[in-house]
Amino acid sequence: MSEPFKTLTSKTLTLSQANIDTDQIIPARFLTTTTREGLGAHAFHDWRYEADGSPKPEAVLNRIDPTEQRILLAGPNFACGSSREHAPWALLDYGFRAVISTEIADIFTSNALKNGFLPIVVDQATWDDLAAHPEQPVTIDLDANEIRRGNAPAVPFKVESFARQCLLDGVDALGWLQSKLPYVTTFERLRNDAFQPETA
Repeated sequence: MSEPFKTLTSKTLTLSQANIDTDQIIPARFLTTTTREGLGAHAFHDWRYEADGSPKPEAVLNRIDPTEQRILLAGPNFACGSSREHAPWALLDYGFRAVISTEIADIFTSNALKNGFLPIVVDQATWDDLAAHPEQPVTIDLDANEIRRGNAPAVPFKVESFARQCLLDGVDALGWLQSKLPYVTTFERLRNDAFQPETA
């Protein structure tokens, strides 16, 4: 699993197109791998490269520093299309840690949260405000469940509570369950002791 997600401060990268589907995020021909390492090279591949594999100089994703723009500001109906865990894997490996949009596909949201990538849905006014200030860092505070930009009012957002806890802890669902094994073992021991038959 990825590192714990508590706060993230970064500039945003705006991709305002509507209906960016999972095949655009990571084309199907790159889905043969079962690990996420290296998938960032193929994130938005057909936007970034010509048919012969040469980089498209006009592609914004080839001109940014992913260490400085770790928040994707995406158009509506982001990550629609087929379900594939490779989509959040590719975004994470490229350098993104979160996406903000007015609408995000449910199946992508589920896959993203399971893999340490934070999808956030905001209203249109908030999206427009963030898009109007691309050079101003944005802070996503998962502890407080809010987005902050400069002196603008903080914007609350919602994340399913269990997924939020896993993100804060930097674990997936299995890792969270494994962290509770000592409590399960203690409970089972106490229960077994309580129900031991009395001996004469």
